[in-house]
Amino acid sequence: MKSVISTVISAADAAGRFPSTSDLESIQGSIQRAAARMEAAEKLAGNIDAVAKEAYDACINKYSYLNNEGEAHSTPVFKEKCLRDIKHYMRLINYCLVVGGTGPLDEWGIAGQREVYRALSLPTAPYVEALTFARNRACAPRDMSAQALTEYTALLDYVINSLS
Repeated sequence: MKSVISTVISAADAAGRFPSTSDLESIQGSIQRAAARMEAAEKLAGNIDAVAKEAYDACINKYSYLNNEGEAHSTPVFKEKCLRDIKHYMRLINYCLVVGGTGPLDEWGIAGQREVYRALSLPTAPYVEALTFARNRACAPRDMSAQALTEYTALLDYVINSLS
């Protein structure tokens, strides 16, 4: 799993050099934000089912889930898979908060996602809606501190942008 530290060290190693001052500053910034990331990860882990369910409900309210042939995807199995996918993204965001980098999302959530959704005729807009709802629903200090919220919403934005 890639973290800021492993990414910086790997890049420096691949270039045949020691980590530069800016590389070390990047690592230091990640370490300084670690407490906020851990707070966000803990809050998300404690409420992941509720967060995913609220996000899922928001996307169900907005989208009718139509495939390319105009057939409705409102079967219970399809809805379960949609909720499962949203939970999967939320777990990956939690992992990213813990490792301090986007590695888990890059490796397990983003790579190939468009091809999979396209092959299955699944629109990405409902997932964008769900994750946008989760991002906009989070609030400091109700849910977590402002710094923790910043770390959490940055990762949600990262996934939203990858799906858009």
